[in-house]
Amino acid sequence: MEREKALAIVEKQLKKKRYEHTVRVMETAIALAEHYSANVKKAEQAAIFHDYAKYRDIKEMRRWVIEEKLPQDLLEYGDELLHGPVGSVMVEREVGIKDPEVQSAIYYHTTGKSYMSLLDKIIFIADYIEPGRSFLGVDEVRAIVYEDIDQACWMAARNTVQFLMEHEQPVYPDTFHLYNEGLMIKK
Repeated sequence: MEREKALAIVEKQLKKKRYEHTVRVMETAIALAEHYSANVKKAEQAAIFHDYAKYRDIKEMRRWVIEEKLPQDLLEYGDELLHGPVGSVMVEREVGIKDPEVQSAIYYHTTGKSYMSLLDKIIFIADYIEPGRSFLGVDEVRAIVYEDIDQACWMAARNTVQFLMEHEQPVYPDTFHLYNEGLMIKK
């Protein structure tokens, strides 16, 4: 699917600021894919559709989790996580994207996971570091992402775990697994 057509589809699903975020994620993902010799077209597509389900009704997303037999524990960790896994299924059903690599990158863009593919890492970290993001720790991750994407993903997971713990929020297990994987590799 061509970029302009994909962006037009997504623009109808998102609020203006979220659409602008999506464009920045796309640009960041393309730059990272080029740098790491990944498939640029797949990175572009996954980035464009990563927040496809972001503004869907929560009840609708919960229904998709149940009906599509997605992991039921998604329903226990806060509704903010639903749009990735649900979006990965919605883009297949509603847009016709049937590429497992693209769908995986959409699925895990919020939580991350251990043993991510390069495309998973690119979308996960592009969403985290895109130029519109401004929060504690993001500049530290931006500074290393073009040297070591694995380290950057670990740092993003670490920062996320710390933030959620400080706010007494539950941490989805996949994020812990990503954090632990990175920590074990460092040793």
